[in-house]
Amino acid sequence: MADLTTFLSNSLIGWLVIQVCLMLIFLWYLRTYKQPLISDNQLPKTAVILCLRGADPFLPNCVRSLLNQNYPEYDLKLIIDSLEDPALKIAKEVIAETKATNFQISTLRTVRHNCSLKCSSLVQAVSDLDDSYQVIALVDADTIVHKNWLKELVSPLTNETVGLTTGNRWYVPTGKYWGSLVRYAGNVSTVVQMFLFQVPWGGSLAIKKQLLQQTEILEKWGEAFGDDMLLHKVIKKHGWKIKFVPSLLMVNREESNLSTLFPSLQRLILCSRLYHPNWLALVSDAVSSILFPTLTILLALGLFLATEWNQAFSLFKTYSIYTIGLLLLMLVMELGVQEIIRSQGQPIPEISLTNILKMFIAIPLTQWLYGLAMLSSLWMSTVTWRGLTYKIKSPWHIRLVEYHPYQWLDQPIDPKISL
Repeated sequence: MADLTTFLSNSLIGWLVIQVCLMLIFLWYLRTYKQPLISDNQLPKTAVILCLRGADPFLPNCVRSLLNQNYPEYDLKLIIDSLEDPALKIAKEVIAETKATNFQISTLRTVRHNCSLKCSSLVQAVSDLDDSYQVIALVDADTIVHKNWLKELVSPLTNETVGLTTGNRWYVPTGKYWGSLVRYAGNVSTVVQMFLFQVPWGGSLAIKKQLLQQTEILEKWGEAFGDDMLLHKVIKKHGWKIKFVPSLLMVNREESNLSTLFPSLQRLILCSRLYHPNWLALVSDAVSSILFPTLTILLALGLFLATEWNQAFSLFKTYSIYTIGLLLLMLVMELGVQEIIRSQGQPIPEISLTNILKMFIAIPLTQWLYGLAMLSSLWMSTVTWRGLTYKIKSPWHIRLVEYHPYQWLDQPIDPKISL
């Protein structure tokens, strides 16, 4: 038992040191990244594609921000699930309000039953583009962009070796639901992982059109469940670079309760298992981040009940050091990202002592919930996403069970809850 106690203690402290080093690498990149200085006449004509099913909580803000970009020549292409979709009315109202002319609204003409609905929309949107567009930008309905978003996203693509640029989302730590705090805590680690593994995020992504034409991406979208993670292997295979742009860490202020968060975590982990370029590395990370802390606290409780006071105290002390260390990492990351949020003109969330205490409690809760989601996702063959059910046999064997349009009655009661 003493050997196991020593092993778990050393493993936790060692993993904490590794996480500190990875976070410092990420923060160093945030501070040292230099945005390319590109004149407007060097920026290529760009199509911004927004696929919609359902009225996301901040959809009006999203559409409004996309129509107000400091970019010389671009068009917003909205692909909406159906004429009955509540997102259509919202989009039309915002467009009328802004008096924009650089947009096109289309409904999904063909619902493919061998891929996700979003992938169906992307294939249609890209296939409809004429030859004048040189870059395609993808954005999600939960992304509210700043005025220079598109310019900062596209500028690195003027480098001949860069084929794709991406940002990431950053949740706020001041949500009123525990699900929001768990999602925030988990995302702190996810953002660093995606940066290290160069995994694109479909909520803020730009890709050269020639890359789509020269590779099999459209064909893969036509058979896939997820749209972004699969891009890494294709792009690297053809010798292009992926560039993460720090100024495109986009604030997400949506809420999530635990009951809605769990299935979304299962879907995210399933997508990672299907398409992540380093799935086994994620598994080893889960063992270090979820299994070891859980075993440590359970063994400590067992030793306490068995009156093995010294070993129990040693494990409790190690677990406390590890958890407090993670909390400090989260706070340091938050301070680092707040500089980017401030530069975007976004309000900075105030982190009170109560929020810090909740974040501390959310750390073990996050470990347990992510652990359960990972275990249950290993044998998942059915996924429900925005009211539609998919059967998933393999990465390229997807079946949409039955299609039906999204209705107003499908919207959550709390308008700030993520779809």
